[in-house]
Amino acid sequence: MGDNGKDKSEGKNLKNLLTSSPYINYTPTITPLISYTATQPDSFFVYLLQNKLSPLKQPDSAPPPSSMDAYKYIGLVPNPDGSLTRRSSHLSVAATDEPAASDSAVAFSKDVPLNPANNTFLRLFRPRLLPPNTKLPVILYFHGGGFVVASVSTLPFHETCNSMAAKLPALVLSLEYRLAPEHRLPAAYEDAAEAIMWVRSQAAAEIDGGEPWLREYADFSKCFLMGGSAGANMVFHAGVRALDADLGAMKIQGLVLNQPYFGGVERTESELRLADDRILPLPATDLLWALALPDGADRDHEYSNPLAGGSYQEKIGRLQKCLVIGYGGDPLVDRQRRVVEMMEARGVHVVAKFKDGGHHGIECYDPSHAEAMDNDVKDFIDSTLHNFDPKH
Repeated sequence: MGDNGKDKSEGKNLKNLLTSSPYINYTPTITPLISYTATQPDSFFVYLLQNKLSPLKQPDSAPPPSSMDAYKYIGLVPNPDGSLTRRSSHLSVAATDEPAASDSAVAFSKDVPLNPANNTFLRLFRPRLLPPNTKLPVILYFHGGGFVVASVSTLPFHETCNSMAAKLPALVLSLEYRLAPEHRLPAAYEDAAEAIMWVRSQAAAEIDGGEPWLREYADFSKCFLMGGSAGANMVFHAGVRALDADLGAMKIQGLVLNQPYFGGVERTESELRLADDRILPLPATDLLWALALPDGADRDHEYSNPLAGGSYQEKIGRLQKCLVIGYGGDPLVDRQRRVVEMMEARGVHVVAKFKDGGHHGIECYDPSHAEAMDNDVKDFIDSTLHNFDPKH
């Protein structure tokens, strides 16, 4: 693709990086990563993680795009075989089931295998305090990370699901999906589709009578797909793919796209204005797309740019009700607005919540925005289910 030469040159000068920072070769497994506290916030993702724990004073912007080593900024080292070595400083936490939970825990969690051959699994969250005589909505959640980094065990994503399970309340199923470039798109979409069909099988109790938490607490007629950033991109594509699937007793009632990660070859005004954004600078987004898209594809591929055409265009108008959340300080906000306009033009019922200021992924490190997101999602679910027909 057009940016590959640039991306490769950005990854050549790695000697200082390799000698100054600890690295591990990371393969997603059902065992969370070994974690430690990072001391050098030299990537946008590490920045988010550190601010989640203790706010740090940061410069207002990233290094100028012309001088940025995007691999280093994201915390990646390219290997000769095309794989990546990812920084081990992505803070991670283990699932905490009821016997191991503290007295202050608001929710419990556990990991359930999905496809052992692909090292995929689901982290299930349920509220500690269950409403009496009530089955709970099911949220299938896809985490962010540009399709290249992060995990269900990454601290902000774990805490997001933990909080939602307690506050909504709901059963939240967070998908550990395959990462690029080892598994380029559409691998993540295929894992999302497999997770949807796993929920379908649970609704039919096809697997050993069903997973106990879902069997006891899930209302499969009230399912939602939700994701942030790249995970919101997955919600869009998984939602389209599921339209023609036989989901049996499972009913997807709505889609939640939190700051969806879309791209395109032509730069938008917000991308140019925020090219040196401290969270998601332009060289970082370009590199992530170069690593995630199929070989030879550019950012106008249908996986990246829903406005550029594609095999699913005629299906978009059939999508369920959507909540789209965005921020004016996110370089991706113009693309998010355009996708909302496109969906609305095709007849999709979209609840758009675009807010001034903010940053991409702000709910990961700002508790007030995390609470606002929880409230937006709760309002959306409540309004969607208010008059729904369970037989529809």
